[in-house]
Amino acid sequence: MKAKKTFLSACAVAAVLAGTVACTSDGDGPTAEATARATATATADTICEDGTYPWFNVDERDVLTGVAEKETIGRKGARLTRKLTPLHTPRTTVTFEKGSWAGEAKAALRSPAVLIGETDSDDDGVSSEFTNVHRSAPDLDNGSTTLDGAGTIVQYAWVEQVTADFRYTCGDGKPVTGRATSWVIDGSGFLECSTPIENVKEGTPALAAARLSCGPDAPAAKA
Repeated sequence: MKAKKTFLSACAVAAVLAGTVACTSDGDGPTAEATARATATATADTICEDGTYPWFNVDERDVLTGVAEKETIGRKGARLTRKLTPLHTPRTTVTFEKGSWAGEAKAALRSPAVLIGETDSDDDGVSSEFTNVHRSAPDLDNGSTTLDGAGTIVQYAWVEQVTADFRYTCGDGKPVTGRATSWVIDGSGFLECSTPIENVKEGTPALAAARLSCGPDAPAAKA
């Protein structure tokens, strides 16, 4: 079974039937109607250029952002027509507790971007979309997939989301705590409901998509 993707990358269905269920794409997601938002609140009116950001509770995980209803195609194949239903809209946000420093969200995001290797410590962060507080969420309706061969197929989309807490210190001022969230990868994939997904772990987007659309008793929904 083969697959053709128009504007949306996809694995060959032969790979899907073997248990390979996701394709990834680095960089920006296409522009969507939903616009990423950033918020930062604090009480002072100064910006500290030499502040420090100890980070903790850094969590990187793949999050299911959309899934389509399952659809069955015959041996001659067909173009998948089910649209993805949005489940989660990724956002780039920074929130501060009330404290002694009024910082910029982008400056705060640059620190975890360096921490996870999204940008270099000598970079000002402009080359990384991770720090872009005006970043648009990935478009879930950005192409079509054509499959050759029979099966009951589910399409899904996901992002690798990063969330981290920080404790910001500026000189002798009172430390400020906060949380930053962004994402580093957005991807899409499809699976075949009657085929178990190899080496799948609880919480992965493919398994969640199979349980939602194939049903909890389908072979693809078994961890």
